[in-house]
Amino acid sequence: MSCCGPNRRRALAALGLAAAMPLLTVRGAGSARAQGGSLSATDLELVTITPTSAVLTWTTLEAGSNAPVETDTEVRVAPADSPGPARVILSDPEPTPYHYAEITGLEPGRRYRFEAWSRGVRATPAPNFATRMPGSPECVGEFTTLTPPPGRLLRTLALCNDVHLGEEVSGLIAAGLPPGVHQEPGLPPYPEVMLTALLDDLRRPDRGVDQLLLAGDLTSEATPEQSRGVRRLLDGWGTAGKDWFAARGNHDRPHVGADYDSCPVVPGTDHHDCWGESFLPRGELAEYDLGGLRLLGLDTTALDAAGGMIDRAQFDRLRTILAADPDRPTLVFGHHPVTFESALTNIGGPDFVLNRTDAAELQSLYRTAPGVFLHHSGHTHRNRRTRPDIPLNVEFLEVAAVKEYPGGYTLLHLYEGGYQATFYKTRTPDARRWSTRTRAEYFGLIPEYTLGTTADRNHVVLRDLSGLT
Repeated sequence: MSCCGPNRRRALAALGLAAAMPLLTVRGAGSARAQGGSLSATDLELVTITPTSAVLTWTTLEAGSNAPVETDTEVRVAPADSPGPARVILSDPEPTPYHYAEITGLEPGRRYRFEAWSRGVRATPAPNFATRMPGSPECVGEFTTLTPPPGRLLRTLALCNDVHLGEEVSGLIAAGLPPGVHQEPGLPPYPEVMLTALLDDLRRPDRGVDQLLLAGDLTSEATPEQSRGVRRLLDGWGTAGKDWFAARGNHDRPHVGADYDSCPVVPGTDHHDCWGESFLPRGELAEYDLGGLRLLGLDTTALDAAGGMIDRAQFDRLRTILAADPDRPTLVFGHHPVTFESALTNIGGPDFVLNRTDAAELQSLYRTAPGVFLHHSGHTHRNRRTRPDIPLNVEFLEVAAVKEYPGGYTLLHLYEGGYQATFYKTRTPDARRWSTRTRAEYFGLIPEYTLGTTADRNHVVLRDLSGLT
């Protein structure tokens, strides 16, 4: 699959660096040692912070063998300025090795101390820079809840990407390396596990989701079966163009070969577009209205490459749409990240994201349309906010993959006075199990690359969105 990842030379160079990094990481940060005799509680992550809640995850293992151990889940919390000990505010006796603890009833804009416990053992972060950086909540045992934007909550969108339905080995970059992760025998295929968990989460009233945006790579290879399968699952959740909206990713591109012959031909090529048959034609810019909020879905895919581009017809239509109402609040979503910072910091290198010419033109268009406030992308499988290349009041947000660690989505709460972005892991038992299993990807370094900082995952931006309904 030469068009689905960075080139061999760049990938192998990145993997060579990755193979050396665990030694540096462990030496610099220490390791989660056995505690309480036979139990190790490790991989502590404060994943989600909202104005009134927080979500912590960790894993309990048998010391020495690292076999999963089923135990209870307990979280203790106290205001950071309180002299007393942290008190138990969540206690779940249901045994599990894969702990997911959501604490509620917190005050906005307040600092708290926290502790996570299982069977009398306090959980510690894994020996990763991602959670042991100076000042990280997991390192200092404290966090500050968000302060929501002013005004009424208007709408909640879920942002997600990179489902890869049909994929059988997770974590491969190039030439079969690094060693990939397979699903355990007897369990359902992991892309189905993770997408089903996502849709289950978004049905629950505690998430309060109005619409779902999927920024590409819904399938692994865009076969007819994969394309129809993911469409069937999404249709079971809601109505296309009303409840959910999808853009194409490079894995969803048109293909050649006998497996695709039953699907429509892309004019002027020998490629067949099975994903387009179930979703949108290739190269189509999709426009939607949600109570005054303008959603624009871009097809940023090339015909036979992992990197991104935008064709002239989409640019022309985008320019017309934005010029007609430049101040209208607008959210754009497409698969490939845009900024030069993203080009430099992703593991695939500059060729892996939107090409620099199209990225420059797109950002110049955004400068003519003050209503554009956020561009959501996937492709890198990480949580990351990057700076625009030119002065712009636009957030460029990459969201981690649905299909693998950390395995989740970002909720975008739109208020009259701005928006709040918070990342959540999916929480069904099978999803937590698979997410933990895929921490082994990239020689165990996937948390360093994909989890992102607390601020990447959870933040508030003040913006006038009062015209929305």
